[in-house]
Amino acid sequence: MEAVMGSKKRWRTFRLFSVLSLLTATILIIVLFSFWLWIKILGPPPLSIPQSTLYYASDGSIIGESNSGEKRYWISLDEIPPHVSDAIISIEDRTFYSHHGFDLKRIAGAMAANVKAMGKVQGASTISQQYARNLFLTLDKTWSRKLLEAFYTIRLEVNYGKEEILEGYLNTISFGHGAYGIEAASQFYYGKSAKELTLAEASMLAGIPKGPGIYSPLISEEKAKSRQGLVLSAMEATGAISPEEAKVASREPLFFIGKHPHHQAEIAPYFYDTVKKELKDKVGLDDRSIALGGLRVYTALDVKQQDIAEKAISETISESTDIQAGFAAMDPETGYVTALVGGRNYKNSSFNRATQAVRQPGSTIKPLLYYTALEHGFTPSSILKSEPTTFRFSDGQSEYTPHNYNNQYANGEITMAQALALSDNVYAVKTHLFLGQDTLVDTIRKVGISTKMKKVPSLALGTSGVKPIELLNAYSIIANGGKKVEPVFIVRVEDFRGKVIYEAPKFNEQVLKPEFAFVLSHMMTGMFDKKLNGYATVTGASVINQMSREYAGKSGSTNSDSWMAGFTPKLASVVWTGYDKGKEITLTEDKLYAKNIWIRFMERALEGEDEKEHEFSPPAKVVAIPVDPVNGKIATNSCPVFRLTYFVRGTEPTEYCTDHLHDSQVEPAPSKKEKKKRWWQRIF
Repeated sequence: MEAVMGSKKRWRTFRLFSVLSLLTATILIIVLFSFWLWIKILGPPPLSIPQSTLYYASDGSIIGESNSGEKRYWISLDEIPPHVSDAIISIEDRTFYSHHGFDLKRIAGAMAANVKAMGKVQGASTISQQYARNLFLTLDKTWSRKLLEAFYTIRLEVNYGKEEILEGYLNTISFGHGAYGIEAASQFYYGKSAKELTLAEASMLAGIPKGPGIYSPLISEEKAKSRQGLVLSAMEATGAISPEEAKVASREPLFFIGKHPHHQAEIAPYFYDTVKKELKDKVGLDDRSIALGGLRVYTALDVKQQDIAEKAISETISESTDIQAGFAAMDPETGYVTALVGGRNYKNSSFNRATQAVRQPGSTIKPLLYYTALEHGFTPSSILKSEPTTFRFSDGQSEYTPHNYNNQYANGEITMAQALALSDNVYAVKTHLFLGQDTLVDTIRKVGISTKMKKVPSLALGTSGVKPIELLNAYSIIANGGKKVEPVFIVRVEDFRGKVIYEAPKFNEQVLKPEFAFVLSHMMTGMFDKKLNGYATVTGASVINQMSREYAGKSGSTNSDSWMAGFTPKLASVVWTGYDKGKEITLTEDKLYAKNIWIRFMERALEGEDEKEHEFSPPAKVVAIPVDPVNGKIATNSCPVFRLTYFVRGTEPTEYCTDHLHDSQVEPAPSKKEKKKRWWQRIF
């Protein structure tokens, strides 16, 4: 009986133990699953390590860098040669691909070794643990830090694949001398990218993280060489390399640079400042993300053009003068700003005169006025009188008297083409008032100029200020046939992992009519054409002998400003020169600075370029007619000079010039056959 009772008691105990064990196991599974689920919900730990932000020119060269004093350049695992990864894994964590964040066998072995030595002589941190430690940027040895490190290690393993963890580790580990990550280390020690590392170079670098202050070859080449031997032996033991490869690598001579790449903004500092400002204003990034976010900022800067612009300014403006300069160049088709100079000396003044200064543009505003006139029925042959004129207005009290340069006037009729080439102020004001003062403002806004415009008669002469970059954008729209563009400094921004977070917008809006834009462009070539000389010489006469191709342009001046802006279909640029405080420019030489800087830049920037790509190609809706440049009528065989001039089809002149016929001569009316094929068509 007692035996039966004992058996039942044991059975109940066994059943209770089984239930408790099952309950415990269930609770443990629930806890573990809940912990795993919580880890998944939390997601991967934030990458809090600052990374160097790099700025690239259009050719891929680095023009600037921002960092915290530590060089950190993130590159993908695909860009790192396999022997680099193999070297690191072999010496740091051979079981990396098989463990789940912790190598229990190594931990036990390390504990035994440390107890035996009565001190820490061996570590057992895996690559995952070291990566987690790197994310904290702290090396304190408190238990709370160690627990958090373990927690982060689990989060890494649960949320990332092994390849992602390895990539993060290779990009964050310290190699000494302020170099963090394999790319920064490769650049510092060898002056090359990590993708170019040989086995010998990689094995040398792999030995450094154990103790950068001990195993850096710049501190002790002997210890570094010994450590490299251990790395190669480890690689051989894991089968990553053959004994022969290890032997060759150990004998390969290595040459160390010991210098970080110099990524200071030595060229284009004003451009660099503008890019950083646009990262905030257009991309929407904060200061820390910009400085330490590991961004790759791809800009539109053309290094060659930038160098040409800086040299053109420095060699043109006398060192003895305080005159300043603002310069910008742009690709009219894309809006890409390819060069920018905000002043003569960035160290003395970081104020950007190309993007921040608002100055009176003078006659450089006239092309926008004459575009407006073309849209309202004017043509290059439209005639108005150039003579001293006082305009009196309907209020009976106000009046305005514009003056031409040096008070020179035709005292007769001139064409719009000649008025633009000679920069006749009376013609411009008459046109402006005829069109209505709101009309020019509308056109100015169409081409992206946002500065305040006063609706006054003198607006036609550029008395309302603009920024040089705005004027350049307006001229680029004329150059590209009337399509909207905006100044683009930043083409693309990528985060440290290569994900595109910003791309410059592309526009397809037609803001000016292409046929009128082309007619205006051709009119603007007139400032360099002596055929349009009249009561004065064309305004570009002083630089004609420096030209090797056709340009469209317009100069402008006020008492304290000198401007020159112009373009080919592929390149536009603008120059402003003057005193910062608006002091009057008095010397003739000083007044020529803008034109000389502009032509020197354009000629050098386009040297060697295919001339056909920079030729002005007329659209279908325009027609070329040879006209007498004085009266704008169709030129005949009797005209001593004619200029091939473009008109929107249907607006071309129909009257022939008779000013050069003798009294006894009468120009015969053209026959029907001749009308079909004019003499200039047979010649050209």
